[in-house]
Amino acid sequence: MGHARGEVELDGKVLVIRRIAVTYRGLSVADEDAEKVERVLAVHAKSCPVARSLEGAIEITTQLG
Repeated sequence: MGHARGEVELDGKVLVIRRIAVTYRGLSVADEDAEKVERVLAVHAKSCPVARSLEGAIEITTQLG
């Protein structure tokens, strides 16, 4: 259903996660609903406790795949 890919960078001698890209796959979305779904994906992180905790430290993006 979903796939997340993290991008890790070296900060001094420590590996840190800088970005997480989440792709939702296998969703059956009617053409007329695609725009609505994209809008929901664009704002859902604001209601996600994990995303809110990471805000400012790790960039999180979402998309349909």
